[in-house]
Amino acid sequence: MVHATESRSSTLMIASAVVLGAFGALAVRHLMQGRRPDGYSDVRPAGPDAMRDPPRDWDEVDERLDESFPASDPPGNY
Repeated sequence: MVHATESRSSTLMIASAVVLGAFGALAVRHLMQGRRPDGYSDVRPAGPDAMRDPPRDWDEVDERLDESFPASDPPGNY
């Protein structure tokens, strides 16, 4: 036989899970609304020509590093 307090406790846990799940779904929806479909909002083309303030000295290493950003892998010309 199930006691009334056990039944209320189970009901409260289920209701809490439903409410937390609903808030989680709303939070994800809110976060996803601000994103562009392609997922990239502020990405510029590589190279000094696309920079707002390009450096005076620009060599091949700078070019390779700029092309690889924001990837975590190093440039492929090692």
